[in-house]
Amino acid sequence: MTNSTLKSRQEAPLRTPSDLIEDATQDISAALTLLLADSFALYLKTKNFHWHMSGPHFRDFHLMLDDQAGQILAMTDPMAERARKIGGTSLRSIGQVSRLQRVLDNDADYVTPIDMLAELRDDNANMVKSMRAVHATCDEHGDVGTASLIENWMDETETRVWFLFESCRDENA
Repeated sequence: MTNSTLKSRQEAPLRTPSDLIEDATQDISAALTLLLADSFALYLKTKNFHWHMSGPHFRDFHLMLDDQAGQILAMTDPMAERARKIGGTSLRSIGQVSRLQRVLDNDADYVTPIDMLAELRDDNANMVKSMRAVHATCDEHGDVGTASLIENWMDETETRVWFLFESCRDENA
């Protein structure tokens, strides 16, 4: 292989054949990349709270957050691969996640268990809003495949919101 052939391959865009128009590919893959950055940030935040959980409900909350982190992580590969399937690109680094994420980090030395759950509840609720916006973009461009994936992720995320909401309820209420 000559140097010029190698160079042209390195400079060639990653184009996967798709019947979506170029604007659709750009809009949807960009939206998926933002959602993916948020998913990684939410995954790590959920694991952070899982690792640092304490208190009388430790076991239940610890296990719930581990389960939820697994659900979030399970979304990441299909999300990135969907962007590639439609002809776009996806995340390339932790630095890119940091630049794009809309989920705020929590680096506090101590967070109460209820505050952890409430923060994750709100983050997951915001994730649902973001998913609805991506779904609308998919609808606008006729991308049923991505929209159907988002519907499943949205349902899982709404379930996390529900569990976190119920776990935050005052025991005396």
